[in-house]
Formats: sequence, structure tokens, C-alpha cells
Amino acid sequence: MATTPQLRSNFEPGTSRWATRRAQWRALGLTDEDMDKPKIAIVNSSSQLAICFSHLDEIARRAKRAIERAGGVAFEVRTAAPSDFITSAGHRGGYILSARDLITNDIEVAVEGALLDGMLCLASCDKTAPAQLMAAGRLNIPTVIVPCGYQPSGSYRGSHCDIEDVFLAAGHLANGQITLAELTEMSENAVLGPGVCAGMGTANTMHIACEALGMALPGTTPVRANSQPMWDAVEAASQRIVAMVHEDLRPRDILTADAFANAVMTILSVSGSINSVKHLQAVAAEAGCGVDVYRLFEHLAGSVPLVTAIRPNGDRPIEDFEDGGGARGVMKQLEDLLHTGAMTLTGHTVGQNLSGVAVADEDVIRPLARAFGRRPAIVLIRGNLAPGGGIVKLAVAEDRTLQFTGPAVVYGSPAEALAAVRGGRITGGEVVVLRGQGPTGSPGMGMASQLVFALDGAGLTGQVAVVTDGQLSGLVNKGIVVGEVSPEAAAGGPLALVENGDQIRVDVTGRTVDLDVPADEMQRRRARLPPPSPSGEKGWLSIYERLVRPLPEGAVLTPATDQPGAGAR
Repeated sequence: MATTPQLRSNFEPGTSRWATRRAQWRALGLTDEDMDKPKIAIVNSSSQLAICFSHLDEIARRAKRAIERAGGVAFEVRTAAPSDFITSAGHRGGYILSARDLITNDIEVAVEGALLDGMLCLASCDKTAPAQLMAAGRLNIPTVIVPCGYQPSGSYRGSHCDIEDVFLAAGHLANGQITLAELTEMSENAVLGPGVCAGMGTANTMHIACEALGMALPGTTPVRANSQPMWDAVEAASQRIVAMVHEDLRPRDILTADAFANAVMTILSVSGSINSVKHLQAVAAEAGCGVDVYRLFEHLAGSVPLVTAIRPNGDRPIEDFEDGGGARGVMKQLEDLLHTGAMTLTGHTVGQNLSGVAVADEDVIRPLARAFGRRPAIVLIRGNLAPGGGIVKLAVAEDRTLQFTGPAVVYGSPAEALAAVRGGRITGGEVVVLRGQGPTGSPGMGMASQLVFALDGAGLTGQVAVVTDGQLSGLVNKGIVVGEVSPEAAAGGPLALVENGDQIRVDVTGRTVDLDVPADEMQRRRARLPPPSPSGEKGWLSIYERLVRPLPEGAVLTPATDQPGAGAR
């Protein structure tokens, strides 16, 4: 019984590690023949807490059988499963973004600890896809991301209704624009099955990004959850991961500067989620790529047209986008702009993957000459209030004024700001500053969208602007909202120096956000700032608070430098 050590999961026969591993795995039902096969981790974030993860166990079961048919051995490993609409309830939403890095470390512990040979990652809700990409970049062992689909939506009184419609409508309840009975009815009809939010939000954006990066199989994003195309993708991905182990094709062969540029262009062309910016930066950091994703979004925004208009950016549902050609169709329309020589997990380049591809519906995914628009939908802005950057999300057909100047009204928590909205203490012409919501200040990064939706419910959209170091919904924003301002207030960023009544100028067209306060006054205020103090959080959030890096570095927990894992060459 000779086990060959050519795979990193195999050990020299007769050693204690070989003997004890064989004893454990034989007890699990593995044969001596299995010991020589590629050992694949099926990374599963299954959970019964949220509908987006509820179907993953069956996917893992079928993937295990498919990997075995392809000549591998599969081990299912579990990770945390954060859902924005469920896991955000505790500790000011701090567990949402922070869970992304927890998942990455979950994967490292299971996969590196066992020295498995490859990973098949089941991607679902917002944080799982970036976390799995981050782990792939860190560990640098053959990896396939399998996007597991979006949920079917319902209707409310004859109109389309999905989870984001419910989220937005909840902001209108306090101002009487919708009744509790109506909101209840909406919530009963918005989600009809498993999968991620049905729109161009963070989950579908990151699924598409996986394909654009070359880390998901071509033609597999987005996809209806539990549909035959999804099951076909699971089968194909399971076969491919075994082949990739034999080929020694690794993530760092794929996650190059050209790949990140391709992903940025694809996201810009579909008006994707602003959260993709920090997620892609985190992936680049873990992969040791060195690319500045924030600068890529800035430099490419003006040259990439909008080729599709999917809800909530337009009227088309995500199903039309999938049927029209999905991410592969978008990349075909962008082919002349993309870096077609970039390698993908197929073992072929982007250009080779796109050869012979035709867009099924050019009314849904338009050619460049008939683009929906050429104004960027994701705008990176800077200025003396956001020297490290801030992000504005615009609709596909944006026609409102993109400049705003007004006096600041400052709030240190979402609860405080929401109380001011409900009490009528915020009026037209003001710039609402919500600070202390960044990765350190929250900690974990607080959500500012409830404030934005409450302002909309109060009829203040277009009459006020919002500037915050918190994060925003990947789907819906209303009015001029500058999110993810960096440096954050808790790190001593300029946002910490703003006082009520200060004039703030936001110019989205000019990509600036500035505080009209003399430099000497800013220095006096900075001298009066109290030293940073810990939040008092315990457990995981206290660890995150101490270790998290700034947003321009992806908010990762390790320095944005090349730190190859055990699987690196």
C-alpha cells in the first residue's frame, strides 16, 4: 500500500502523520485508493438563519458526488454565514463586514490545517464570494468559485417586489407613506425561494466579478438558484477543480492586474454594487497582486459605458439579464476594452473563452454603440473631507443635479440621525454627516442606508445630501450620498473635525467633497480631538477593531502585502 507524496495532502508512508491520517480517514469510509486522489474542500456556508444559504447543503452533497466521479475526494467544511438582513441586528451591524474576514480565516484553518489540494467554494450572500476569493488568493491552491444563484421574487399589488423594495419601504413607514399592514404584505411576497437578493446588489455583483476575474466558470453568473443551469454549473465546476489540481493552475496565476481591471470594467458596465470596490481591493491584497482597485475604478469609470440596466438601476429583472447572456454576454460586448490575454480557471484566456460567444438579447445587454449611458454609475470622489476617497452610486439614467452645498448637521450614530429625521429636525438644504461608522469606529462598519431611506420617506431626497464613513446598500441609494469616506472619523479623518453649521460642498461631476473651514481652524480642532478609545466590544469584534486595515487597503486584517500561504509556490 504505497501512497505517493506528489500531492501536498499525501504523506510519506510509515510516518506518524501518514498513519494517523489514514486511521481517521479509513474510519470515514475512505479506501487506500482514495488516499492517492486529490483532496478537495467543499467550502459551504450553509445556514438556516437566512434564505440565501438554505439550499447549499444539497449543492454540497451533489458536488461531493461529482468530485468523486471526476477522480477526487471531497471533504465538506463549514464557515460562518452572514446575511445583511439577519446578522446585522446585533452590535450596530458590526458582524457583517467583519464576517468576511472571519470566513477567510475559517477557510484557512480548515484547508491549510489539513493541507488539502484544492477548493470548491459555494458562494451565496454578499460576504461569502469576496471571502472565498480572499482565501483563494491567500492560500494559492487550485480554487473554483461556484455562485449558487439568486432567489425568485414576488409581486405586491401587481408590481414586482423583492427584498430591497421591502427595505426601502420600511424607511417610509414612520412618515405615513405606507402602513404597517402594507409593509407586512410586501414582506410576505418579496422572497419566494432560496438564493441571494434578486437585483444588481452586492451578491450578484460579486458573483459576476468572480466570472470576470476568471475564478468562476464562463457563463455561470448570474443564475437562478436551484435551476438546471445552476446544477450544470455545479457539475462542471466539480470536474474542473480536480483537473486544476492535476494542472497545478492556481489563483495567483489568474488574479493578476489585468484580471482586476477586467472585473472593474465589468462591474462599471452593469452599474454594480459600490461594495465591490473594497471587496476587490481585499482580494487583491490577499493575492499579493499590488493593484490599486480604487484607482482602477477612478481611471476606468469615464471609459466604460453602461451596457445593461437591471433592477434597481433600470426596469429589467435579473432573470432577463441571465437569459440575455449574463456576465459572459457583458464581457463579449466589452471585448474590445478587456484584457483578453488574462488567464482564467478554464486554462484558457478571456479572449479564448469569448470566442464564438453571442449575446442572446442585445436589448438587455447592449453593444457599446447603443449603451444605456456613458456617465459612470460608481464614482470615486476625493477632497479635503475624504482624502482617502469616498464613493457615490448613481442610477443608470441619472439626470438630477450632482452638486450640493449646505451646512452640516452632525450625528454620531444611526439611531441619533433617525430620531432627528422622525422628529423633523433635519430640513432641506443641509448636509447630513453620519460618522463613527467605519471599520474601526463601528467596529465592523455600520450601515447608513436606513438613514438614507428614512430621509427619502420624509420627502428629503434631493433636498439634502449625506456624507458618511459607513457603508451603503449595494442595491438602492437615494439622492446625493457619499459613503465609505476615508480616513474614517475614528481614525482621526477630517470627518471627525466637522461641526454643525460648517459648509460642505459635494460635486459628484467634479469628483470632490470639501469642507469649507480654514486650515488653521482645522488644526485647532484636531488639537482638541480626544485620543482614540476602544469601543469596549468583546470577542471577535474587539479583534477586528484592533487589526482591521483602512478601506483603501480593502479593510483586511493583514497588511496589504504579499504573504503567500502554505500552498504558494
